[in-house]
Amino acid sequence: MLIQEKLLKHWMDYFYGYGSWNAKAWFVAFEESGGDLPEDVAERLNYFTSVHREKIAALCDIRELYRKVGARLEGPRAAKFTTLYDHRFGPQSVQHGGWKNLIAFTFGFRGKELPDLAKYQRQKFLQPSLGSEALVTLYPLPAPHNHAWYYSWLDIPAFSFLKSRKGYQETVYEKRIQIILQHIKKHSPEVVVMYGMTNILELKKSVLQVFPGVAFKTVKAVNLHTPQYHVTEVNGTKLIITTQVPTLRHNRIETGYDWYAFGKEVQ
Repeated sequence: MLIQEKLLKHWMDYFYGYGSWNAKAWFVAFEESGGDLPEDVAERLNYFTSVHREKIAALCDIRELYRKVGARLEGPRAAKFTTLYDHRFGPQSVQHGGWKNLIAFTFGFRGKELPDLAKYQRQKFLQPSLGSEALVTLYPLPAPHNHAWYYSWLDIPAFSFLKSRKGYQETVYEKRIQIILQHIKKHSPEVVVMYGMTNILELKKSVLQVFPGVAFKTVKAVNLHTPQYHVTEVNGTKLIITTQVPTLRHNRIETGYDWYAFGKEVQ
């Protein structure tokens, strides 16, 4: 399946993630995983363009989009799951290693007991109608976290900046972060967590452009408990930036944190 230039442009301009802008808790990821195969990307683009035709920043219903994207898994799971929906939301779905911690953070922040995390993922996580969470992506294209960059094979002159990850990020960053911050200003969620960020100083400068005069406080990590993060408040929204991700780095337990405790701490 070929990636079409028109659909790719629409996605890059207007796809901003999943859930609802009216959600109380926003998680801003550096990018979404995926993009290993052109078919994976093309199926996402096709769905988004068919459903979100307006030229405005949009958040998708993740369940509906995932129904249109093949799972393409390896090993025993390959025969078990046909689509990403089956893999993450179906009756036999697999608990997402990062999402479970984002859910835990939300419940910690609200001072509530943890639910059955796998059940919550299947039934409620990122449901637009519930308005509980939004998962926003700073960069629009799905990409693997192993430093591979599969978009260099695209032969589309208008997107020559995709030949390198650095060129892509430098091209789209300013517009993306400004739109995200303007939506924070407009919707005033209770908390926004920008996680897995490698450009902390650049992000702080961008925040100051939209919210002049705010000051960030740096909170140090507590080993195996809470990560280091930078926090401020903008128009009643608690804004947090951290380099940490809600999954283990390289599957090492010493890189993990208690995201429920993290939520309680920042509350």
